[in-house]
Formats: sequence, structure tokens, C-alpha cells
Amino acid sequence: MAQAAQRRSERVLMDVPVVIRGESAERRTFREETFTVTISAHGALVMLEASVSLGQKLLVVNSKNHEEREGRVAFKGPAHAGLAQVGVEFTHPAPEFWQLDAPPRSWNG
Repeated sequence: MAQAAQRRSERVLMDVPVVIRGESAERRTFREETFTVTISAHGALVMLEASVSLGQKLLVVNSKNHEEREGRVAFKGPAHAGLAQVGVEFTHPAPEFWQLDAPPRSWNG
């Protein structure tokens, strides 16, 4: 619980279709259509088949509005059924990226 209190912005459970673009751990360019598990003003937790490394730069594209945000891999969980949970932190906070009608108050600073 103490860890949640230290978060910069609240996480919201939401399945948002996204495209993740970047370079795999094997140095191959990839483009993967996937979805979010959670979102926040500072990034998202996504499911990825591509092999990525902590600190690696990625581009997140919101499939609904085609907006793009640069981010980096901040968390990498174990793979299950070929997909790993990957936490992507935006280079700059972008609460408007998710286009929520009523974003959490913590997203506004």
C-alpha cells in the first residue's frame, strides 16, 4: 500500500488497443499490435510478444486516435503464453494521450 501512495499518478485498469514500435533485444525492428492492462498519465502496462530490455526506448501509438508517445521500458515481467507484461514509462507525462472523459485527479499534477 505504501508503494501505491508514492506513485506519481494513479493507475487505471483499462484495455486500450495500442501499437508498440521499437527494436527487439535481437536488434530487429518490430511493430506489435497489443493492448494495455493498466494506464496512467506516466505510461502503461502492456502485453508484448517482442523481447525487450529494461531502459529500452519504445514508441507507443494509441490505436484509437493514432497519437504517438515515446517511452522506455521501466518494468519487464515474466512471459506467459508467449506474452510478457511490460511497463512503459513515457518520456514526458501525457494524461491526454488516453482520452479519458474523467481522468483521475492525480493525473492533473
